[in-house]
Amino acid sequence: MDDEPRDDDAQARAERIVAQMMARDAFSRWLGIEVLAVAPGRARLRMTVREEMLNGFAVAHGGVTYALADSALAFASNTRGRVALALENSIFYPAPVHAGDVLTAVAEEISAANRVAAYDVTVTRADGTKVAVFRGTVYRTKQSHD
Repeated sequence: MDDEPRDDDAQARAERIVAQMMARDAFSRWLGIEVLAVAPGRARLRMTVREEMLNGFAVAHGGVTYALADSALAFASNTRGRVALALENSIFYPAPVHAGDVLTAVAEEISAANRVAAYDVTVTRADGTKVAVFRGTVYRTKQSHD
């Protein structure tokens, strides 16, 4: 018998895991992150940039956009049922972000092995402008979410 769950079971598990993670993630909630959709190996999040998130140049602090992308990585990488922790991340900021901007982060699994997986996260403004391109690598532990 195959150990992989059926597609509908995998989807239900992904949704349950992300809901549990979000319930314990005070920082993502403080950022105002909303989980729009999850699937095995994927997550789509949204948040609105607030005035207190701006730096001295009146643009969003890079850490705010990074945190949104990092949360998307965390949710996407844990949807398969094993606890996954970031090993390394990088980010590129092709456009500025301002107060009031609504940002959407989409994380997608690009490679997954037994212990290490890689994800691309794209962050866009509501008008479709790409404001961040993030790549994250995670370590997949033996610990299960179930």
